Amino acid sequence: MAVMAKDQLVQAIGSTVEAERDRILALHQAFVRTRSVTGAEGKMSAVVGKAFRARRLVTESWAATPEEMRDYLEHVGDQSVWKGRLNVVGKRAGTGAGRSILLNAHIDTVPEGDHALWSQPPFSANLVNGSVYGRGSCDMKGGLVTHLAALDVLKKLGVKLKGDVTVAATVGEEDGGLGALSVVLRGHRADAALVTEPTELKLVTACEGSLVFRLGITGRSAHAATRDEGVSALEKFVPIFADLQHFEQERNTLLRHPLYDRFANKVPINVGVVRAGNWASTVPEHLEAEIRVGFLPGEELQAFKRHVISRIMAVAAQDPWLRKHPPELTFFGGQFIAAETPSDAPICDVMRAAHLAVTGQHTPTEAATYGADMRHFIEFGGMPCVMYGAGDIRVAHAPDEHLPVAALLTAITVVATALTEWCGVAA
Repeated sequence: MAVMAKDQLVQAIGSTVEAERDRILALHQAFVRTRSVTGAEGKMSAVVGKAFRARRLVTESWAATPEEMRDYLEHVGDQSVWKGRLNVVGKRAGTGAGRSILLNAHIDTVPEGDHALWSQPPFSANLVNGSVYGRGSCDMKGGLVTHLAALDVLKKLGVKLKGDVTVAATVGEEDGGLGALSVVLRGHRADAALVTEPTELKLVTACEGSLVFRLGITGRSAHAATRDEGVSALEKFVPIFADLQHFEQERNTLLRHPLYDRFANKVPINVGVVRAGNWASTVPEHLEAEIRVGFLPGEELQAFKRHVISRIMAVAAQDPWLRKHPPELTFFGGQFIAAETPSDAPICDVMRAAHLAVTGQHTPTEAATYGADMRHFIEFGGMPCVMYGAGDIRVAHAPDEHLPVAALLTAITVVATALTEWCGVAA
């Protein structure tokens, strides 16, 4: 086909996306109806592999191995299940002389929780008031549909890209990003990467890091009637908890980052689990707390880990009992590094221009207070990576998770437009 002018191409892409609405919706619903909780993604991998092959993408699939991840377990966490969790990667080769891109979406979801709390069955993918409901609809099976539908539309229009396009459907994102890291370690690289997490069609160029650890405190049990003979592990935790709150306040006051300063709490510290004692009439001899601490791009993982440990030990050193019986810290699961792509990177300019061309409006450049697979592509893949996608992260992981179809169609149109600009269109 003859190369169209940019505005004509954008209009043609938008019209084709709207014409393909029913097919796009059917694909999204098929993905949502396939349960794929982290650790049990096998059925979804099979569905995705079929979708890739139907589009004649050069496809490969594999499960990450313990040997492959031996040196990276701090970043992705140890896994209770390895086998059967297939990453699926498909490639559409360009004609040459264009920039390449890696499009990523994770296929795993968190559990759906109590079905009674949903207004729609969590795997029904019912269309209600213009939105598809179901676990994973927003986070982030709509993101994978965005990639595939964008390629479908360009193919239907006869648009051939100069640069290679790789689509990576990865496992384990909700628990550390095992799949995305495996994609990188197996040599999949591109001139840029795009992750279609639900960003409300905003451009996200930075994601926060986080430490997750267990804090163990030992006390001494005694009968409640003689509680002064014992040492309550719960009471010994109280000053540590209070200091963590002060630590959070201090960091929010002192730390500055242009993309995070808009957040009232840009580096939250959350004590998510506390277990103590075994009997109402017994002084608790042990306490275990599970804690998550956030940190910003520019803060290095190991240095920040040492800082957190020293902060807690400094509080313990003020207590005679804890000086003799210091708390134990155990880091578990994936420790999320913070990552950032410069907001003036070429991929950022392309995504902003595509959004403007499609919607007529400027999209803001923002940061995420959560961790995401983009960190692996930046840190270990050496690729500039951004996030942009349909959906609202606030409904992810919640009952009645849903994704507005209109937003999905807009994301598809923007991504397809961005591909033509980034990869180039062959004559």
